[in-house]
Amino acid sequence: MSNVKEIERAELHKTIWRIANDLRGSVDGWDFKSYVLGMLFYRFISENLTTYLNAQERSADNVSFDYAALPDADAERGRAETVKEKGFYILPSHLFANVRQRARHDANLNETLPRVFKEIEGSAIGAESENNFKGLFDDLDVNSGKLGPTVAKRNEKLVKLLDAIGDLPLSSGSGNFSDNSIDLFGDAYEYLMQMYASTAGKSGGEFYTPQEVSELLARIAVSGKTDVNKVYDPACGSGSLLLKFAKVLGQDRVRQGFFGQEINLTTYNLCRINMFLHDVNCEKSDIAHGDTLTDPSHEDDEPFEAIVSNPPYSIRWAGDSNPLLINAPRFAPAGVLAPKSKADLAFTMHILSWLATSGTAAIVEFPGVLYRGGAEQKIRQYLIDNNYVDAVIQLPPDLFFGTTIATCIIVLKKSKRDNATLFIDASTEFVRNGNKNKLTEENRRKILDAFTARKDIAHFARLVENAAIGSNGYNMAVSSYIEQPDASETVDIKALNAEIAQIVARQAELRTAVDAIVADLEGDDPEGDEA
Repeated sequence: MSNVKEIERAELHKTIWRIANDLRGSVDGWDFKSYVLGMLFYRFISENLTTYLNAQERSADNVSFDYAALPDADAERGRAETVKEKGFYILPSHLFANVRQRARHDANLNETLPRVFKEIEGSAIGAESENNFKGLFDDLDVNSGKLGPTVAKRNEKLVKLLDAIGDLPLSSGSGNFSDNSIDLFGDAYEYLMQMYASTAGKSGGEFYTPQEVSELLARIAVSGKTDVNKVYDPACGSGSLLLKFAKVLGQDRVRQGFFGQEINLTTYNLCRINMFLHDVNCEKSDIAHGDTLTDPSHEDDEPFEAIVSNPPYSIRWAGDSNPLLINAPRFAPAGVLAPKSKADLAFTMHILSWLATSGTAAIVEFPGVLYRGGAEQKIRQYLIDNNYVDAVIQLPPDLFFGTTIATCIIVLKKSKRDNATLFIDASTEFVRNGNKNKLTEENRRKILDAFTARKDIAHFARLVENAAIGSNGYNMAVSSYIEQPDASETVDIKALNAEIAQIVARQAELRTAVDAIVADLEGDDPEGDEA
């Protein structure tokens, strides 16, 4: 992207975030995200449908056709065919632009919008796209007291929201949605999710993976491939990880589409919207709602050639309290279940089970899974002894929203050229950006080059035979296998002792000063002797 484009993009981002903050007023930003993101989606599908139908009619020499100006009764005639082709339908009077135009004078706007949203969702009932639209607007509660104490106040807020979203310069001048307008809508959505995640504390990290980490995982998962059958994320959050494959490979090179599952209903809705805004239509995506570990979707599907995931760290799960799980084909091969208090390796086993023989999985993991004992050690033993672990990559600290801990990536493969595991120490591969660390393009390239080369690089990468890992108690911590740069340096004992002596002397001075202050305070206290 050119510098001019980057500047324009940065300015647009500033405008979007300023509007989002100005609009919310006293509503918490995290709570208000559903209104901004939901209304952005409503505008997108309205303009997308209008552009599509206008193009259809104008190509048939009806050059003056404007779907937005068509009476609803006339528009009804094209409903069935359009739903078949697009997966949904919106009557002209229900289009974002038309609702916005009437909104200021609509005393019942708080009733109009829910009716419109229900009609849009209902248009897909009976179609293949039904599950893609069902409940999509549930989190956009226009009658919530958070928007204002009275209907009038809430409607006033909604008018401002419609105007602000409508004024964003997201459509191309020609109205052609085949190029940059989809990128603009998708980019705006991603940016808003990133900003909401960064201000949401711990919960922010539960639905959004930073884009540079998403890209690294996607590139690892498709390394050496120009296309894959389909991609999968069992804890897909808002879908940012899945969508990186469209950028890395190109959407058409993910032949059968994008698959995921998400347990949180709000986040599940965010993911489905995100798919639409990146032009991943109903035929190319299958996002399920539910608990992947106990009620997995896509079980009967063909195995996936590329899997990426940033599952929740060390959450509780049913584990051995559910006797059916130990015999489940996903978990049974290891002979033990992940601890009930730490589901990390349960996700790993699930992913391995869903992985194609020729596939690659890249999983962000909490570092404890690399070295903890008990059931987790037994699961690591199963993974190492069966040669499923291709690489372990130590990431820098403070990359993710909601946590500062240094995470790692475990790469799984079922078909390997050797019987060894590659360890990469990328703990210093970052730049500080605001209040978080960030993987730059150069950092990502260095990691990917080492992953592809699969050979020893001093202080950075080391290929270790699996037998050696077994002899080390199946400890997979990167620091156990890669020597730090200063580990072999000779320590100057005299200099170290001198430095310690200075610290001790300074400590004594400070203690003396503190004692003097305390003595002065006690002298000022008339009851000090009795205390």
